[in-house]
Amino acid sequence: MRIYPLEKSLNLTIDDIAADKSISHRCAMFSLLSDKPSRVRNYLRAGDTLNTLKIVKLLGAKVEDNGAEITITPPQKIKEPNEILECGNSGTAMRLFMGLLAAQDGFFVLSGDKYLNSRPMARIAKPLNEMGAKIDGANDANNAPLCIRGTKFERFSFDSKIASAQVKSALLLAALYSNGCKFSEPELSRDHTERMLAGMGADIKCDGLDITLEPMKSPLLPLDIDVPNDPSSAFFFAVAALIIPNSHIILKNILLNKTRIEAYRVLEKMGAEIKFHNTSSKYEDIGDIEVKYSPNLKGVEVSENISWLIDEAPALAIAFACAKGQSKLTNAKELRVKESDRIAVTVNALKQCGVDASELEDGFIINGSEAKFATIDSHGDHRIAMSFAILGLKCGMRIEKSKFIATSFPNFAEILKKMGAKVEDRAC
Repeated sequence: MRIYPLEKSLNLTIDDIAADKSISHRCAMFSLLSDKPSRVRNYLRAGDTLNTLKIVKLLGAKVEDNGAEITITPPQKIKEPNEILECGNSGTAMRLFMGLLAAQDGFFVLSGDKYLNSRPMARIAKPLNEMGAKIDGANDANNAPLCIRGTKFERFSFDSKIASAQVKSALLLAALYSNGCKFSEPELSRDHTERMLAGMGADIKCDGLDITLEPMKSPLLPLDIDVPNDPSSAFFFAVAALIIPNSHIILKNILLNKTRIEAYRVLEKMGAEIKFHNTSSKYEDIGDIEVKYSPNLKGVEVSENISWLIDEAPALAIAFACAKGQSKLTNAKELRVKESDRIAVTVNALKQCGVDASELEDGFIINGSEAKFATIDSHGDHRIAMSFAILGLKCGMRIEKSKFIATSFPNFAEILKKMGAKVEDRAC
């Protein structure tokens, strides 16, 4: 992908941001928890989430998609598939399916692309195995392909040492099909699983950082949901509005869960002009985000609520690079084991663009600098590719391995073009 510098300001409303990836994954998976059809509108039709739908079908569900709505009719009982369950590039899909399938009757194999199969899975497999699961794979079940022999667990308590929505969700799903659990985490991670389970009628109680979940005595209620648009995907265009002179963007129908908009709060601390307009609430708070060009962005230090902004960190680094002074992100070691080593890849790419940036073990330091055109390697990481496409609106950019953008945001380049950007979209 080649991006050319914008020659005009951005003044538009964007209503076709990609649907929320986290919610879409859960809609497909959690439809299996009911005995009635679930109806999902605005499902994210991207590589990762379409793979999740395929897996749900292989587990026995009937999936009908008329373009406007997806109807998922669950099987009476999750069936043992006759082929490998391919998760593509999605760590969320693999880790949540590990929990869901660990408590089912049958034998299951989860695999992914070469990037996903190199990512750590022991953080899920180890606690599940300690509770009685039978999960095996390379390097003590740290790498996929992963083999799962389903079994029922005794009731368990688990005190997580990391704030991870994936660890939490996997254990809750396993407990739901077994004998329940008590779960604690050091700080609140994304709470989509708890919210959706509660909305479906599960016996779940959340008290601060502690969750008590009782086993599922009967099938849960089906979903009937309009998936909101993804705040992580919208964030790229929020950053664009901040750094392109005289811009004003409204991002429509965005998920406003507090555990998902922390990166926007960081921008506010930097001096960004951002307004939130809540419009509705069912399973989640939803609304519009208004962003205006903010020429006096200043450096900031970020060390708290990192799990609430982990996906936005590469794009946040672009805002840091365009601010005055030094910015510092710490307590973000999780970035090392995402789709790429996002600390190293982000810092190296910024350096190629002439930005003063350096790595920390658990984050990075960025001094605001004038960026210049560069050819950067996304390392197959969709968020790296999109982040540097946004920087390219200022200085131009060529991005290698841009095809991975389609795993989460298939119409990203189309929106760039609608904004007036010149994009040569030869995905490589």
